[in-house]
Amino acid sequence: METPKITQAMIDAYDEYTHLTLDRRRFMERLTLLAGSGAAAALIAPMLAASKASAAMVEENDGRLAAGDVTYPGGAGEMKGYLVQPKDAAGPLPGGIVIHENRGLNPHIRDVARRLALEGFIVLAPDFLSPLGGTPEDEDKARDLFSTLDLTAAVNNAEASRVYLAGYEQANGQVGAVGFCWGGGLVNRLAVASPALGAAVAYYGAQPPADQVSSIEAPLLLHYAGLDERINAGIEAYKAALEGAGKTFEIHMYEGVNHAFNNDTSEARYDKKAADLAWSRTIAFLKKNLV
Repeated sequence: METPKITQAMIDAYDEYTHLTLDRRRFMERLTLLAGSGAAAALIAPMLAASKASAAMVEENDGRLAAGDVTYPGGAGEMKGYLVQPKDAAGPLPGGIVIHENRGLNPHIRDVARRLALEGFIVLAPDFLSPLGGTPEDEDKARDLFSTLDLTAAVNNAEASRVYLAGYEQANGQVGAVGFCWGGGLVNRLAVASPALGAAVAYYGAQPPADQVSSIEAPLLLHYAGLDERINAGIEAYKAALEGAGKTFEIHMYEGVNHAFNNDTSEARYDKKAADLAWSRTIAFLKKNLV
């Protein structure tokens, strides 16, 4: 069978499945109708999903880095995470928290943490499913767990992660946060909750309630995907609230790309041009505000 064509309707169906319904049977039924057959749907589904088998941009054993799993105090209980930093740094470094999508702390997010560390940051990628036993191997099970995760507790754990990283040996005390999808939404919430956060970068993240925006102190960098109607519906209200409160922020819209365009393990949604541009902006923004 020839490789089937992936349409925007298929990508939209996958987005609805992963973020709203979490019902795989209904998703596959819809994908079968869109693809024309069950066989075609079976080929397309893995192309829409993220693949753990995809090669990392920065290998786990990269000799320029020191990396490993850590345990530290959370908001109420123990948090686990992945800590990575450059070897032989000349002086104290700024910190960066990398907050995962609704798949938990998986190999892709660990790879993103290593990418950020190579830019001169001490990086912590927390596992926000720690209170529920940690990120499972099965990504469908991970997504199911997010529907039971307490958002207030997650924000408290994000702030505890900031405190841990700010006090880490070799850190300069300045900490920023970068989040993707679910993590982008949590970065926005952390910016509301933490006056000590040094910078916040949200990739296609849900916006916080407009009446809480006045509490934000950190400068914001907000990346959005042009085809991401679900998340983009909240942009104008967020922008108006930020402007009304006199906050420092940048909004960048990447036209013609989908939600999760930064995730290079998802063949159908990854857009290298947009991802590279957003990443270059992210690094410049963090260095401007944290170094």
